[in-house]
Amino acid sequence: MDDEYNVTYIILSGHVEVQKYRYLYFLIMFTVYILIICCNFTIVCLIWIHRNLHEPMYIFIAALLINSVLFSTNIYPKLLIDFLSEKQIISYSACLFQFFLFYSLGGSEFLLLSAMAYDRYVSICKPLQYPTIMRKTTVGIFLGLAWLVPACQIAVPAILSADMKLCSLFLNGIVCNNSIYNLYCVSSTTRSIFGVVALTNIALFPLLFILFTYTRILIISYRSCKTVRKKAAQTCLPHLLVLFSFSCLCAYDVIIVRLGSEFKKTARLIMTLQVILYHPLFNPIIYGLKMKEISKHLKRLFIRQQY
Repeated sequence: MDDEYNVTYIILSGHVEVQKYRYLYFLIMFTVYILIICCNFTIVCLIWIHRNLHEPMYIFIAALLINSVLFSTNIYPKLLIDFLSEKQIISYSACLFQFFLFYSLGGSEFLLLSAMAYDRYVSICKPLQYPTIMRKTTVGIFLGLAWLVPACQIAVPAILSADMKLCSLFLNGIVCNNSIYNLYCVSSTTRSIFGVVALTNIALFPLLFILFTYTRILIISYRSCKTVRKKAAQTCLPHLLVLFSFSCLCAYDVIIVRLGSEFKKTARLIMTLQVILYHPLFNPIIYGLKMKEISKHLKRLFIRQQY
């Protein structure tokens, strides 16, 4: 549908009975969004305030939580507007931008988890060299690459999609993800190649690196004393839980896109909500409960507020 300014609008057809339950949807999603912001930034502020948390591991955790808030902010405001609107539509340019941020920030999560895995490997397997290897400059480079590399990789297929001819204006979803590829009249080989390269560089390679790193940590910890094994378990388990959670949600996204037409509309909506609801809240809960130093500061914060 083109208006007088010749702007192409995409109809988001993945909503289920939004006219009937719009206020319930809005209330739930608004509450979750506020919880995501509060939970994530509470831990980020604790890491910022307390000097004993100014270590690479906690800096990477703070970056991961900020990334979760950015990921949610890319989705929730538009979703909340859609719930209160008569028509759930988005301009094609805005859809491409949401697509870009969706996968760019998703790739950043994998690279940040890779940096955290490397940090734990050096800390546990090469403790004497840790201060030399994990300097502030190194941490800064890792953080910069974690956000810059996925942005550059995803920008290419997003830009290539800008001039593609659309044969359908009905997007089978509530957010702009890979489902937009189903709107095009013809597939682009160049865009597909860049998409595969991006997926390999920002998801597959980091995942393999993380698994290799933690395998090495497990082997070395098993051969070491009880203290080393305990340290490895305390610091690595939360990262592995987050990795497992995020990998499952990425698998959800692929299943939704590739097999979306075979799922009922309600099932497809529930799977999409898993991607945008679950993980941004899972991260702060895991790190708040499982990371000893963060948990200690959280207990002090809440006990102080009670008095």
